[in-house]
Order: sequence, then structure tokens, then C-alpha cells
Amino acid sequence: MDFAELKYVTPTNIGTAPLWVKVFLIGIVCIALLFAGYWFHHKNQLEGLNTVQAKEFELRKIFENKAEKAANLALYKIQLEEMRRVFGALLRQLPSKTEIPALIVDISQTGLASGLEIELFKPNPESRKEFYAEKPISLRMKGDYHQFGAFASEIAALPRIVTLHNISLAPSDNESKDMTMMATAKTYRYLDEDEE
Repeated sequence: MDFAELKYVTPTNIGTAPLWVKVFLIGIVCIALLFAGYWFHHKNQLEGLNTVQAKEFELRKIFENKAEKAANLALYKIQLEEMRRVFGALLRQLPSKTEIPALIVDISQTGLASGLEIELFKPNPESRKEFYAEKPISLRMKGDYHQFGAFASEIAALPRIVTLHNISLAPSDNESKDMTMMATAKTYRYLDEDEE
């Protein structure tokens, strides 16, 4: 391998150059072709492959989530039916429009049965919500602590839903051990289809 021979090699007489020069030039041309092929063809394809692989990972996660939901579909249907049944039972606990007056009387009777002295019992106008109406009743009653507890317990035991709100207890004006309770009892009724 004599490097002095390289000065006599020109593009016109490359065929007569020594073998090692031909191999070296062919190697450089091959490397240049490989680099050009990578740069102009494979590089874009590799970038596209990375993008597609990231998309595949995303789609796999979505598929796994949906497959998990699909596997539990029977359980979800059972749970939905249970929720509908419970909702229906709760809806039946709401009085209808015709049952409200009787429920108001029940609340009043519950207060009297608990031994409370009713000073104020004022049904207020009802307010409508999405699928039900709320009927508030302003209350002011006198009694002792145990009577108030009995009243709250008996209200909770009524067959229809009645809740107590804004409860405040204060000592009565007289010298007895009685207290005055101010509260709002709320009952709810479902709206008929024509009311909704």
C-alpha cells in the first residue's frame, strides 16, 4: 500500500488504480449511499414509526379501559337495576299532592304526642326543584330536651320523608326548665308528569 500512488489517481484513470484504492473508494461510496438512504428515506419512516408506536400505546390504554368496562357490563347492569329499585322505593316515600295535608297533620300530631307545646306551626309555600317539590313548615315549640329528642325520633319514623332544618334551642322566658325550639320541617313530594 503505497500512498504515493494516490497522486496519480484521477477520475479518468480510476480503473487503473491499485486494488486497495478501488476498495477504499467503493467503501466511501457505499457509506455515502447508506447515509443518504438513511437521511432521505429511513429517517422519516423511523419518526413515523415512533409516532405510530405512541398512538398504539394510547389506543391500547383506551382498549384496556373499554375491555374492563365491557367485562363488568353485567355487574353494571345489575347495579343500575338496583339503583332504579332503590330510587323507586325512595320516590314512593315522597307523598303525593293529595297526601301533603295529612302529612302536615301527622307532623303536628307528632309534636303534641311528644309532649311539646306548639306555639307556631306555619306551612309555607312549596318550592319546586327538578323532579320534586319542597314544602317547608316553620315550627316554634316549647318543651324539655327529651321531648325534643322524642319529637325528632318520631319525625324520622314517619312513613314519608320529613327532615328538620335550622334547629335552634333557647331557654324559655319563664323560670321553668323548658326550652324553645325553632326549626323548619321540610317534606317533599314528587312532581306529577304534568307539573314537570
